[in-house]
Amino acid sequence: MMSTELRNAVPPVIGWDVGGAHVKASLFHEGAVRDVAQWPAPLWQGLSHLDAAVEAARGRWPALDRASHGVTMTAEMTDLFPDREAGVLGLVDRLASRLGPGVRFFAGDADWPTAAEAGGRWRDIASANWLATARGVAAARRDALLVDIGSTTTDLIPVRDGEPQPQGRSDATRLASGELVYLGVVRSPLCALARQIAFDGIERNVMNEWFATTADVFRVTGELDPAHDQQPTADGGDKSLDASRRRLARMIGMDARDAEPPAWREFAATWRAAMLDEIGRHLLRVARTAQLPPDAPVVGAGCGAFLARELAARLDRPFLPFHSLAALSGPAREVASWVDVCAPSVAVALLLSHRSQPCG
Repeated sequence: MMSTELRNAVPPVIGWDVGGAHVKASLFHEGAVRDVAQWPAPLWQGLSHLDAAVEAARGRWPALDRASHGVTMTAEMTDLFPDREAGVLGLVDRLASRLGPGVRFFAGDADWPTAAEAGGRWRDIASANWLATARGVAAARRDALLVDIGSTTTDLIPVRDGEPQPQGRSDATRLASGELVYLGVVRSPLCALARQIAFDGIERNVMNEWFATTADVFRVTGELDPAHDQQPTADGGDKSLDASRRRLARMIGMDARDAEPPAWREFAATWRAAMLDEIGRHLLRVARTAQLPPDAPVVGAGCGAFLARELAARLDRPFLPFHSLAALSGPAREVASWVDVCAPSVAVALLLSHRSQPCG
């Protein structure tokens, strides 16, 4: 990620994706994504973390105060708020105070309400970031299957005839349809992934404790980019391979010293396979329901996009990274991996920019 200062008279557009654990933002200017950033922000601990992320963005992008801002969110679901409506309105109010009253909120078919209009459209604004990404995909591909595997959740969204075609719209209905899978490559507790797991040829019960997370798995397999590994570990310890192996061993009542490192790598691969099978089961269901053409690609996004490529192979479909669809040019190619990780914020910036362009 790079520091960017824009001196051009044309104001940039900044897209924001306000999640419960991270705030992501993308800077779009003169037809291209110029920079993308992500800040850890445990909003269940208070809105001061949102304020800190906005200030970090202001320091990174001096043009922020003259930019147009588009926001999508999922953080209304955090237990900081008594319900989703209060969460949406609380976040809207806080963001309007930090970014200005002209900030717009992505609401899907309900267009782009301002902070003043958000009260009547909170249901459309709530947890719509997946829809923004899917609309970004639909703008580039007539038929596709979006697989966005993030730190905490996975979104599986079909695109047909240039439009997202989800079976559900809310988190509740998408959980029922299989289009929202509560598994990600950083924050998911392993005890939620499997009740039994094989180690050293023996099927073992899993300890129902928050001893380890999926980040430990993907550190040990070597697939989690350290730059995307921004959340604390389950025990508050370090993120070294030794510490990750120690946490994995605890899941089956063992210590890391009870086996050699290759055995723990194989154990991590077993957890990886269980996660891939769980997501793959829902993906197959979504793909069958959508009846997509056989050549429709899987579009991978999120910090777990490396798994999306493997899932595409399981479905015998071509694979495209989300960044290959975005309006990248010049130095923005340097942030391609962050475009994938922060896909909803990129999509919001692109969609708002296109909305603002004059017709003709």
